Amino acid sequence: MTQPNITASDCDVLRGAFVKAVIEKNIPEDRWRDEAALLIRHYTDSDDVDPNLLEWIIRTGTI
Repeated sequence: MTQPNITASDCDVLRGAFVKAVIEKNIPEDRWRDEAALLIRHYTDSDDVDPNLLEWIIRTGTI
């Protein structure tokens, strides 16, 4: 299966949604990867998750 095309704007939307979810749901850091992967799957409607995008989304320092 091929990776869905994700634009820079899509990445920003996903990162924003991730940060908001972490804060609002008080998600502990050890569950961030699962939350980010779930967001990516829902957003792209695909089970494929780009590991580089996943790492970028969960990168610490801004939450």
